[in-house]
Amino acid sequence: MNEETRAFVAAHRMENVRDLALHAKRGGPVDMPVALDQIAGWQTARVKLPDWAACDGVIYPPHLSMEQCSSQATARYKAEVARRVTGDDAAANGSLVDLTGGFGVDCSYMARVFAHATYVERQPHLCELAEHNMAALGLRNVAVVNDEAERFAGAMDPATLVFLDPARRDAHGARTYAIADCTPNVLELIDTLLEKAPHVMVKLSPMLDWHKTLEDFDGLVHEIHIVSAGDECKELLLVIGRERRTSPRMVCVDDGSVIDYAIDSADTCAPAENAPALAEARFLYEPNASIMKAGCFALIERRFGVRQIAPNSHLFTSVEPVADFPGRSFAIDAVCTMNKRELRSALEGVAKANIAVRNFPMPVAALRRKLKLKDGGDTYLFATTSPSGEHLLFRTHKQS
Repeated sequence: MNEETRAFVAAHRMENVRDLALHAKRGGPVDMPVALDQIAGWQTARVKLPDWAACDGVIYPPHLSMEQCSSQATARYKAEVARRVTGDDAAANGSLVDLTGGFGVDCSYMARVFAHATYVERQPHLCELAEHNMAALGLRNVAVVNDEAERFAGAMDPATLVFLDPARRDAHGARTYAIADCTPNVLELIDTLLEKAPHVMVKLSPMLDWHKTLEDFDGLVHEIHIVSAGDECKELLLVIGRERRTSPRMVCVDDGSVIDYAIDSADTCAPAENAPALAEARFLYEPNASIMKAGCFALIERRFGVRQIAPNSHLFTSVEPVADFPGRSFAIDAVCTMNKRELRSALEGVAKANIAVRNFPMPVAALRRKLKLKDGGDTYLFATTSPSGEHLLFRTHKQS
């Protein structure tokens, strides 16, 4: 950027980008397309990457790269996993190789764990950005290499950890999810990577079936992390090692909540003991996105002393409040069937409500029309089906 463009960005970065595009003067010293990209990028980073947004020297890529890059929270989480997996010696002697550098967010946080890091990216313009931004962020231990991941992997020196975030779009820009359809294909590369490093970390789409993912890697996955933020599943993160394991570790992360366990252990499938009956329930719980993705419902029953309403409801109840439940907690005000008289009594005085359905034959919009309720307010309704097949409605309010 020339100085005029840089000054324009600094002066207008809090303004609406569309308004700027409509009213900005053309043909002057300000490179308007670049300026608008930088303002839009900074506005995204302000929410997604506040550390980067606080650094005036950072230059942002076009919209797609900003959309695809990790958030600060998930990048920091990867750095924590890398630190634990590789041990304390990594900061003094360890090396990281990020084979799919992209905008460089993940690399910038993980690089702080290692004595040396190598960022590899096949697109030259992203390499130029990374070289500039790593220096702007004060990361002097990162070497930037413009190369294909597959080619670099075959010739690279031994490393402590290799990281990959395969591109999830095909040559036409359409989204892909299967591991074999992403670029690079980690399944084809994994043997080569494990010859070079004892640990490989792979970021994958949250849409993937994690059971199938474990099968695809044939026992090499040591840990699988389901990483969510704000109750939205963001990514699957695999830690792969040289030894095969029959029962890898599962870690369900949603902001500050962490549930971990060994997959296929007795704790994940044994029925709950002394759980309350549905008729005694006074509190209702909705698991967070990571728990829902993992499907570890029997484990949640055992660890927290709660009971599922029904096998496919994925809602839990208790007699006493559970302070640290990994998800949302509600106090039950009333429970009724879909009988008109019961509904009228249970919903007396309610004009609007937040509605959710779990294992229920009617979508939210249709149920809202049937109940004649507006959206919002402090009342939360959960419609579900009992073990006997009876349709139930729980009227609740949030626990503080």
